[in-house]
Amino acid sequence: MTRTLIVIDVQNDYFAGGALPLWQAVETEARIVAAIGATRAAGDRVVLVRHLSTAPTGPFRSDSAGVAIRTAILDAAAGAPVVTKRFPDAFQETDLSSHLAGTRTLLIAGMMTQNCVVFTALSRAADAVGVQVASDLCTAPTELVHNIALRALASKVRLREAADIWRADDR
Repeated sequence: MTRTLIVIDVQNDYFAGGALPLWQAVETEARIVAAIGATRAAGDRVVLVRHLSTAPTGPFRSDSAGVAIRTAILDAAAGAPVVTKRFPDAFQETDLSSHLAGTRTLLIAGMMTQNCVVFTALSRAADAVGVQVASDLCTAPTELVHNIALRALASKVRLREAADIWRADDR
């Protein structure tokens, strides 16, 4: 089974001091860093995704510190391709699909559960692969928003916790 973990928008603007700090951003980042290690140990692939805004003001402007992918993520995923997106769906007008050749299972993690995670998981461009969302590797503005988004998403795609994804007997 070929699996690819995509890590969506773990960027400075979603952390304390950024434009849109999220609920448990630091804890989620730590779990994602550990998951990237497990992904690589299992021989699976990692692709990073970052959002870049075209707006002259607000979050994710190309000239802001907030647009940067977090250092811990970049270090853990050294050498992984980085896809730049301008829409919530990481497939929309990007080259993400070109990084998924041979992928049978697409594992999704990142920011924000109710927006970019949901839109990417439900993208028609992902129809060719089995989509799974790592529910404990995502976050949103609040715990309530995160949980509502996951409950809604569960009727469309498989939700899993990271510890279950990279178990040796799950290969």
